[in-house]
Amino acid sequence: MRALPPGSRMAKGLERRLDLKFTKMQGLGNDYVYVNCFEETVKKPELVAKRISDRHFGVGADGLILICPSKQADCRMEMYNADGSRGAMCGNGIRCVAKYAYETGLVGKADMAVETDSGVRHVRCRPENGRVHLVEVDMGIPAVGEQETFVWEGRKLLFTPVDMGNPHAVFFGSPPELPAILDFGPVVEKSSRFPDGVNVEAIQVEDGRTLSMRVWERGSGETMACGTGACASFAAAKTMGFVGNAGVVRLLGGDLEISWAGSGEPLFMTGPAVEVFRGEVLL
Repeated sequence: MRALPPGSRMAKGLERRLDLKFTKMQGLGNDYVYVNCFEETVKKPELVAKRISDRHFGVGADGLILICPSKQADCRMEMYNADGSRGAMCGNGIRCVAKYAYETGLVGKADMAVETDSGVRHVRCRPENGRVHLVEVDMGIPAVGEQETFVWEGRKLLFTPVDMGNPHAVFFGSPPELPAILDFGPVVEKSSRFPDGVNVEAIQVEDGRTLSMRVWERGSGETMACGTGACASFAAAKTMGFVGNAGVVRLLGGDLEISWAGSGEPLFMTGPAVEVFRGEVLL
């Protein structure tokens, strides 16, 4: 194939096309495309999120997360769902932000503060030989509401509303009393009860310290895991007396460790953060 002459009209046109450097990371299979905005600039991130998240025509992800400078913390996380909508907080995402910031030297310490749209979250990396595999996050104080009823196809389903910096509707039960998350999740997400949408969790209580969870994420559909969802579900379960102060939430992508002393106290989440690959995408 003949190379384009330098300075030719076509060569200049190609130079104007933007190559965006990114890192693909995942926490329990909840995968995002991360961009270092200390070095890169992303214009119209809501459009970039939709394109880059497409699993057939893009990189493939549950969304886009920008790692940016912050005036009040060590760095700032901007999160966009796969449909381009802005997310206030992402539990799996913030662990990967901390891993990236520590390993690349953006933040020169294992304990760091990350600014989110839900406020500043304090994060502790657990490095081994310079690499971070586990991250603990102070997820803030859960706001657990009273149980409510949601009517789905004539059936009355009980749920607990929980605010973890983003909204959650936590449903407890096992089939057949609780329908499949793929069936009722999108209906709850778009219902008039939640004008801004909601994350939906279907929870089975395995024992006094173990929950099994499926999740329908607002703006992304069913995902392998949801960190804020796991925290919301554990907070709801403890409030209802199903679990104690510490336990495990089992998701499709693996397990998260949760500890919470109870009402008015911060909740802590610990889980993995994994780099998948790095690359450049043509926008």
